[in-house]
Amino acid sequence: MNRLAAVLLAASLALSACAGPAIAAEEPVDTPAAARVASESKGLKTAIFAGGCFWGVEGVFSHVKGVTAAVSGYHGGKGASATYDVVSSGVTDHAEAVKVTYDPSVVRYDELLRIFFAVVADPTLKNRQGPDVGTQYRSALVPMNKEQAAVARAYLAQLGKSGLWKGPIVTRIEPYKAFYPAEAYHQDFMAKNPNHGYIRRWDAPKVAALKAMFPEHYRAAFLRDAG
Repeated sequence: MNRLAAVLLAASLALSACAGPAIAAEEPVDTPAAARVASESKGLKTAIFAGGCFWGVEGVFSHVKGVTAAVSGYHGGKGASATYDVVSSGVTDHAEAVKVTYDPSVVRYDELLRIFFAVVADPTLKNRQGPDVGTQYRSALVPMNKEQAAVARAYLAQLGKSGLWKGPIVTRIEPYKAFYPAEAYHQDFMAKNPNHGYIRRWDAPKVAALKAMFPEHYRAAFLRDAG
């Protein structure tokens, strides 16, 4: 590798603010229905998903029927450093994440997991997703109750035996610590910025895959943050 190539590679790896280098587009995966179906009581539930840049995670879940809120933010770490500039440096314990509120009578937690790994996150990538690299882009599930935790463990084990990916499953199940909503300009980012280069290349295809693969769960209208 010559010096110029090395410099360009280092620069590309340093781009850690949902604007990484142009590499091969991600492909959706035909994930299986969960063998361990979630048994959830009536009433709205919440769960947190981390799977790379939160713009796309929020964008997909905002098009899922039964989801009543999808808020971009930072899971883990400390409140004082839960800002985009600091988290994007990769020196905190935060993960870019989305807090999803959903109605289990419409969409169950196991169905959300299936959608997540089908069109949002590659569970074999450690500390990166798509073009974004760093611990803040790790793939993680943050269950908010015992049932979600049991379903998450079972589904990760099921995916590990599925043979859908060549590498091992590295997605972590993290205990809930704290969730800090991201800055206002990050909320509903896909809906507000449909022509943004990153959105068009990386995130719009995820929503298109959701529509094609899960028509029974797809909602055409983007669910906007009530705040």
